Amino acid sequence: MDFKDLERLIALLKEHELAEIEIETEGEYIKVRAKEGIVLPTVSPSLSSIPPTEDSIESALKNDPNLVEVKSPMVGTFYRAPAPDAEPFVKEGDKVEVGQTLCIIEAMKLMNEIKAEVSGIVEKILVENAQPVEYGQVLFYIRKA
Repeated sequence: MDFKDLERLIALLKEHELAEIEIETEGEYIKVRAKEGIVLPTVSPSLSSIPPTEDSIESALKNDPNLVEVKSPMVGTFYRAPAPDAEPFVKEGDKVEVGQTLCIIEAMKLMNEIKAEVSGIVEKILVENAQPVEYGQVLFYIRKA
């Protein structure tokens, strides 16, 4: 890790108001920690070479006016396909129509189909198959057609 990489870590720490960052790659380990009450120096290099994090991607998606959030209407278990050996209802990049089934949420042994309320493209699927979901949790982002 060179000095420019260290500067990028410090910039990320400051930008996201983190207490510390730990990174281990190819046998190298570094931990950068901000001390309370100390203002971190401003670092000017471009962070474009650092890949976006899931949080930054989700934040960008939330702020896009053409994206519609599909939220879970209940607590249950999320299933992407109608059966374990079946193809998923939708994949990222698929075109969907109003009323098309996106997933199933199992609640109290009842299988509830969650359907698209808009036509568009499935931009992002936020839940893994067979994972528990909460009421109001965002499951998909659909880009309106």
